[in-house]
Amino acid sequence: MSYSGLTDFITALEKKDELIRIKQFIDPVLEITEITDRVTKSGGKALLFENTGTIFPVLINAFGSDLRMSMAIGRNNLDDAGMEIENLYKNISSGKESFFQKLSTLPDLFKLAGLLPSRIKRKGKCQQQIHRNPDLGILPVLKCWPHDGGRFITLPMVHTRHPETGSTNVGMYRMQVLDKNTTAMHWQRHKTGANHFEAWKLTGKKMPVSVALGGDPVYTYAATAPLPENINEYILAGFLRKNKVNMVQCITNDLYVPEDADIILEGFVDPAEDPVWEGPFGDHTGFYSLADWYPKFHVTCITHSNKAIYPATIVGIPPQEDAWIAKATERLFLSPVRMTLQPEIEDFHMPDAGIAHNLVIVKIKKSYPGQGMKVLSSLSGAGQMMFTKYMIVVSGDINIRNYKGLLAHVFSNVDLSKDLLFSHGPLDVLDHSSDNFSFGGKVGVDATIKLIEENSGRDKISKSDKTDVDKINVDFIDKNIVSNYNINLLADNNPVIVISVNPSEDADVIEKARNMFRINDTERIFRLILIVDHSVDVTDLYMVVWQLLANTDPQRDHEFLSPQSVSFDGTIKACRKGGFPRKWPNVVCSGSETISTIDQKWDSLGIGEFINSPSARYIRLCRRGTDEIIID
Repeated sequence: MSYSGLTDFITALEKKDELIRIKQFIDPVLEITEITDRVTKSGGKALLFENTGTIFPVLINAFGSDLRMSMAIGRNNLDDAGMEIENLYKNISSGKESFFQKLSTLPDLFKLAGLLPSRIKRKGKCQQQIHRNPDLGILPVLKCWPHDGGRFITLPMVHTRHPETGSTNVGMYRMQVLDKNTTAMHWQRHKTGANHFEAWKLTGKKMPVSVALGGDPVYTYAATAPLPENINEYILAGFLRKNKVNMVQCITNDLYVPEDADIILEGFVDPAEDPVWEGPFGDHTGFYSLADWYPKFHVTCITHSNKAIYPATIVGIPPQEDAWIAKATERLFLSPVRMTLQPEIEDFHMPDAGIAHNLVIVKIKKSYPGQGMKVLSSLSGAGQMMFTKYMIVVSGDINIRNYKGLLAHVFSNVDLSKDLLFSHGPLDVLDHSSDNFSFGGKVGVDATIKLIEENSGRDKISKSDKTDVDKINVDFIDKNIVSNYNINLLADNNPVIVISVNPSEDADVIEKARNMFRINDTERIFRLILIVDHSVDVTDLYMVVWQLLANTDPQRDHEFLSPQSVSFDGTIKACRKGGFPRKWPNVVCSGSETISTIDQKWDSLGIGEFINSPSARYIRLCRRGTDEIIID
């Protein structure tokens, strides 16, 4: 199913009772974020803020459930789309020898060809209103978090073209509004938009750039999808919506954009111009990404439809609605990954707490020794998988989305002295934990069921019975060193202990904590010791995992306490001895004034039962109060 603009999608959402309209004025500066954060984390509906102080309503949390994400890509559920892509791949890539058999695949090819984007000569719906003297102030652009550098456009589909090859790209790069007609363009060094920019530098010419907002929500998904470079995103969009995307030429440059988009920002980036200071920004990592230099985008024209809706999203401490976008990617790209990279892959999963690139679980059908390590090595350099810090490969009858069962499977099949693969490689530019920008340590875990040939020289790993946690002797834990601890995972056969410490008061506390386990020979009880800051609630395993994954360089921060016992230091490294070579960002939370304002407004919003602010729970993780974004 296709939608002609966000108004059409909103109608579909209301028919499914998946939308709440908020008629009261809500300030795009901080207030929309605070309401949305509460609703998203509680599993609530999409929100349409109708009174934003501009002529444009704001649609947000449109992707924040399985149902709405499925609707956005025109399906009843995410598995339907994944199955269609798998069938298409099988038909086109099948090894049939007969000429007539090969002809049988042509209907699929013709079907795909019929969904290629098409250029039309008339003006589009997105050009019903044209502002040749553009002013970004007409848009309800959000300031999401208190220490953001300004207002940010958070769901822009940025259209660029390579100056030599002519290949186009649609990427999603946040845009900080600088003034009435300029923004910063946050395309990171690994992104196609940045590659196009580097190519334009060599031409000495201005680079045309156009930004689409809204339209069929499948466009937004396609702009985030991990497609190979130079593959047109609107081919994927056309396939998913089962209707080709009609494109129209912009008014002030020669780029083409979807004719049914809600809003278009046309303009250019001048490679000869000095970059601008962009950020900070409360990012999807749950931390502020720090300010840096990025190109400036000049807006030459704004066009929009008569009933345009402004789309937005917020990111911050997970889960946010981008978690459902990642879920769609899991289902849609399983078959392409399996058929083009690793045929043994049966499933893969990116847990919310791992913010897509910090943790990936891969399930394979294993048939020969060393296959787990082979998959680890291959995937660690494949596309966006290259950014993964922790990758775990499993095999057998295991549900990789049942985390306690998954953890038990890992411990039953991992010899810590043999099955961990540490390495260095590229990291996402938003990773703050490594000593070096966008480069650092990684670890792969081969938790596949081992074959006979792989058992030579391995320590025997035996499954234990259910553990009576109350009978475990933890008298050795020194309360002068450890602020708190959690051993509840032992009850599910998972030999894990979580401890919290305060490195800001004692620079040697990590080593002291590790020595406790060495001296007391606790290997048989605890094979994995997770160390987090004293401000982390050790009983909240989601918070523990998010903090640990975000704050570790796996190679630097692990230490074996025995051949079958390993610790990971997930504390803030700015507090370590000798400090940290880079600035360490603070956690993203709303300010107390904004929280109080929304508390008071809540009953008048018509949203339903009161929801406490998630920031009230996480603000304890912020260091030095909430007035700074940097932990020195």
